[in-house]
Amino acid sequence: MKLTKFTHACVRLEKDGRVLVLDPGTFSEAESALAGADAVLITHEHADHVDVDAVSAALLGNGSLALFAPEGVAAQLRGTAPEAAGRIHAVGPGEDFDAAGFAVRSFGGQHALIHPTIPVVANIGYLVDSNVYHPGDSFVVPDGVDVKTLLVPIHAPWNKVGEVVDFVIGVRAARAFPVHDALLTPNGQGLVEGHVTRIGARYGTEYRHLSSGDSVEV
Repeated sequence: MKLTKFTHACVRLEKDGRVLVLDPGTFSEAESALAGADAVLITHEHADHVDVDAVSAALLGNGSLALFAPEGVAAQLRGTAPEAAGRIHAVGPGEDFDAAGFAVRSFGGQHALIHPTIPVVANIGYLVDSNVYHPGDSFVVPDGVDVKTLLVPIHAPWNKVGEVVDFVIGVRAARAFPVHDALLTPNGQGLVEGHVTRIGARYGTEYRHLSSGDSVEV
């Protein structure tokens, strides 16, 4: 399976001529990521994870594109792309489903706390083909499975370096790559990734930096 990183939280997965896109948000090259996609997974409603205009246009322009998201996101997109309502599916935690030939399992339930005065929204993490895990904006460790490829939220208003490292240690995937990194300067990213690389290796995780546009086989 080919994994391509787009800016911030968006990744594109390709196998057997099928394309699955996760979190094409406003910080990402959403239109490029969605080109030719067969299915889309959205972790939560924040704009840096779902570009509503771009996703709605993709749903309206591609009559076979299916989308899976928490109910609040699904309801919003049914309103902006009503003709595609039958292809927009609400997802909760603890579900197994097929998304354009990719086997998906959902985890979690809520976004990590930013501040007590900021409402917590629904957040779903997705494990694709028992391989790639995208946690969205959370550090939920998927239970009962062995993750092979972990997408790590490197930096966010809701996390700190120690929590990032502990998440990598907790999941113990064989390999890990960055997501949620658009707010970092190169110096900041190097600092955080240095900790993840060094400490993650002690627990069996090989961390590798990916820039936007980079692809890797997983």
